[in-house]
Amino acid sequence: MKLNSDMTSSRPYLLRALNEWILDNDLTPHIVVDALHQNVVVPTQYIESNKIVLNISPNAVSGFSISNEYISFSARFSGKSMEIFVPVSAVLALYAKENGQGMVFNEERSSVEPGVEIKSPEIKKEKNSRPRLTLVD
Repeated sequence: MKLNSDMTSSRPYLLRALNEWILDNDLTPHIVVDALHQNVVVPTQYIESNKIVLNISPNAVSGFSISNEYISFSARFSGKSMEIFVPVSAVLALYAKENGQGMVFNEERSSVEPGVEIKSPEIKKEKNSRPRLTLVD
């Protein structure tokens, strides 16, 4: 039996599902990437506030792939083709351009010191409350 700390990241699974959901609804998926994250390869001239927003729709990219470790594809920027490489842990959000629906991701912890126990925070639910997605710039 795996403990929580032994589980693989859910982020790549969520990214694949959200991307498919957005495309199935004929919308345009975009990702927000932490451009300062290690091993990110993106066009630096489009980075703003240490982030970059990338259109990942099939008509904007080629060779698109989401593995458990990274997102990769080829895209054109100012007419020049570029290979994009984004570790999944660098993805801050995936959303539909047209309506903003999607998901914002928390920063993942890559490892936990031995002997340190992490407890899940208590979640207080107000009566008749519904979850809300807020995109923070």
